[in-house]
Amino acid sequence: MPTLAKIIFVLGLALSFTGLLSPPIALTVGILFGLSFPHPYINESRGIARTLLQSSVVALGFGMNLHEVLKAGRSGFIYTALGISFALLAGLALGKLLQVRGNSSFLITAGTAICGGSAIAAIGPILQPDEEEMAVSLGTIFILNSIALLVFPPIGNALHLSQSQFGLWAALAIHDTSSVVGAATKYGPQALVIGTTVKLARALWIVPLALVTAAIKRRRSQKVSTSGDSVARIQFPWFIAFFVFAAVLNTYLPVLGPLSNGLFTLGRLGLTATLFLIGSGISRATLKEVGWRPLLLGVLLWLGVGLTSLYFIRTGFIAF
Repeated sequence: MPTLAKIIFVLGLALSFTGLLSPPIALTVGILFGLSFPHPYINESRGIARTLLQSSVVALGFGMNLHEVLKAGRSGFIYTALGISFALLAGLALGKLLQVRGNSSFLITAGTAICGGSAIAAIGPILQPDEEEMAVSLGTIFILNSIALLVFPPIGNALHLSQSQFGLWAALAIHDTSSVVGAATKYGPQALVIGTTVKLARALWIVPLALVTAAIKRRRSQKVSTSGDSVARIQFPWFIAFFVFAAVLNTYLPVLGPLSNGLFTLGRLGLTATLFLIGSGISRATLKEVGWRPLLLGVLLWLGVGLTSLYFIRTGFIAF
C-alpha cells in the first residue's frame, strides 16, 4: 500500500504539471487520493504546496497589467473594508452562538474575511493556538475552498455572470488565493485577471488585522512587551510584493513579452499542481478533526459573505 500510494501521488502531481488536468479536476483527484490512501509525503507536501503557491502567484504577475492591479486596490478599498468588517463581526457573533471553543472561531473568521490559510498562518503565531485548533481551522477552510472551486463556475454560468462580475465575486467570497485563481481560470481570462488582482489587494489586509490582534492580545494578557515583539510574529505575505514587481516588468518592459508569457503559463501549471497538493492533504482524519460546530460556523459565514457579495455585485453596487 505505501508503494502504491507513492506511485499514484507522484503520477497525479506529474499530470497536474502537464496541463492535462484542469484546476478543479486536479483538486478533485487530490481529494480522492487523500481520502483513499495514507499520504506518503504529508509534511513535504504541505511545504511544497505553500512554496509552489507563492511562486505560481508571482509568475502569474507576468500576465497582469499594473494598471489593472492598481485599479483593483483603489476601487475595491471601500467595499473590501466593509466586507472584512462584516465578516469579522458576523463570524465572532456566530462563534459565540455556536459555542465554538478556543481560538478556532477567530481563526476561521479571519480566514473567511481575508484570505483563508494565509490569514490563519499570520494570525496563528499571535494567538498561539494549540495544534488541534490550527488543524480544525485550516481543515474547515480547506474543505470549503475545495467546494467553492468546484461549484462557483457552474453557479456563475447559471446566473449568467460576466467574467468581470465572476472574478470580483470569486475574490470576495472564496477564501484562498489558489482557489480564487483556480475558479477564475475555469471561468475565463478576464475573470482570472480581476479575481487575482482583487484577491491579492485584499490579502494586504492581513497586516492591519495582525497588528490589531496583537494589540488586543497584549492588552488582555496585561504583559509588558515591546511593539517589535508583536511585529516580529507577523508573517507578511512578501509574495504579493513580488507579484506587483512582476506586473511592473510586464507593463513597462514589453520587450519581455515572450518570457512573460512563458512565466505566466508556468504559473498556471504550478497553480494546478498546488491544488492537487492541497486536495491530497484532506484526509478522513482531517474531516473528523473539524467537527460539526467549527464547520457549521465556516459554512454559515461563507454563505453569508458569498450571498451578500453576490447580491451587491448583481445589483451593480459593487463593480470593478
